[in-house]
Amino acid sequence: MNITIRKEEPRDYRKVEELTRKAFWNLHSPGCDEHYLVHVIRDHQDFIPELDLVMELNGTIIGNIMYAKSKLISDNGRQKDILTFGPVSILPEFQRRGFGKKLIEHSFEIARKSGHEMIVIFGNPGNYLSLGFKSCRKFNINLGNELFPTAMLVKELVEKGPRQNEKWTYHESPAYNIDKTKTELFDAEFEPMKKEFKPSQEEFFILSNSRIITDSI
Repeated sequence: MNITIRKEEPRDYRKVEELTRKAFWNLHSPGCDEHYLVHVIRDHQDFIPELDLVMELNGTIIGNIMYAKSKLISDNGRQKDILTFGPVSILPEFQRRGFGKKLIEHSFEIARKSGHEMIVIFGNPGNYLSLGFKSCRKFNINLGNELFPTAMLVKELVEKGPRQNEKWTYHESPAYNIDKTKTELFDAEFEPMKKEFKPSQEEFFILSNSRIITDSI
């Protein structure tokens, strides 16, 4: 297999939107909106072009990852610039074969060399612990009001260890706030796909609405 990871180019845009749609269709809810997010995030001020990567297998694009700027603000007002990635997509027929891990780890190296120190994402812990992500609770990073979501995960690109002496609130980029009506209009431009209920949607609901309440870390 000939695997290449490179920056996304304008000629790739539609292919990446199509593969993102296929990767997320019916995964978190009937249908998906991640392909519209991919479409609009490229023009947002928080988008990071050097971390917009595609993976090619024998010359065909099978995966993509995108990053945006986000930030942490401490209880005393100190601000720390960090990263968030997503969507990260692999065509369904190539999932669970190590391609996603390879693409993500490659992006880590680029981010680290560019001086970035930390990534915060929302995701299924089972998919990301092997990549070095840990619970947000271990770093005292919350969404405000001591809310530590189970799905909020932290990756240190430069290891400094848990920060228990200071509390931080995570602020996601507005780039991820997309218009549902515009999503539907955009989706109508693609080949029709059936919206269905899948067990993964219930898993996503549970993870999205659960939180860590113990003080044991």
